[in-house]
Amino acid sequence: MAVPGRGLVPAGTAVLRGDDRGVLHGDGLFETLHLRDGRPWLRDAHLARLRAGAAAVELDLPPTGALVDLLDEVCAGWPPEVEGALRLVCTRGPEGGGPPTVYATLGEVPAATRRARGTGVRVATLPLGVAARSRPELDWLPHGVKSTSYALSTAARRWATRSGVDDVLWVSTDGYALEAPSANLVWLTGRTLCTVPAAATGVLPGVTARWLLDHAADLDLTPQERLVTLGELHEADGIWLTSSLRGLAEIRTLDNAPRPHSPLTAPLLTLLGFPAG
Repeated sequence: MAVPGRGLVPAGTAVLRGDDRGVLHGDGLFETLHLRDGRPWLRDAHLARLRAGAAAVELDLPPTGALVDLLDEVCAGWPPEVEGALRLVCTRGPEGGGPPTVYATLGEVPAATRRARGTGVRVATLPLGVAARSRPELDWLPHGVKSTSYALSTAARRWATRSGVDDVLWVSTDGYALEAPSANLVWLTGRTLCTVPAAATGVLPGVTARWLLDHAADLDLTPQERLVTLGELHEADGIWLTSSLRGLAEIRTLDNAPRPHSPLTAPLLTLLGFPAG
């Protein structure tokens, strides 16, 4: 773990006050980066998303250079052959005022996360209780930010465990597939690689999904952002969840309906720099 002004600190060292608003209210932001070859992949895109989220919730952040230095400190000496899960956390700090609390942690990517790239995941849909376009229409409500307020996501994960699936896919009240608790949705229709439009729906703009669509032409695919109904998704030629640590995991079962393996999974993993299978 690394803390600004303190450098590296032992894992058991306290870095949060008991009245920190990140703990009490989930009032903070974070980014999770994939450490490969000892370097955080797509670092600048993650920091840009963090800064956009901070502007949306009016959270002061240290200068970008200071955040980069913090990430460099915690990554120093990490074995380059080991995949790392690098997290940067920024909270609003203690109650009553005070500077934001900032720290970075680093650990190994869990084996189950790595395994999902090859085995795929079983997914069930779960109603989110909002219409697809409702959140951006509320100008007071921050949306598309990677908040430390994770009660909704952890509740969905507990439901997934009870239901015997690996993950859930949230669906709007008007029938559109949106996102998973910690992953974006990507699907293939013909030769078009699609994802859900973040600005129109309030889903988190995915760094990995964005990179895939920006490089879709490398696989002779056409990128597209659009809404998709659950019925359309069942007819798609391939469906995946994308995130920083998993990279890409194919949905092999959707609401108990088996799905055929897509031959595009291996090329997409290779495009992302992961071993295919």
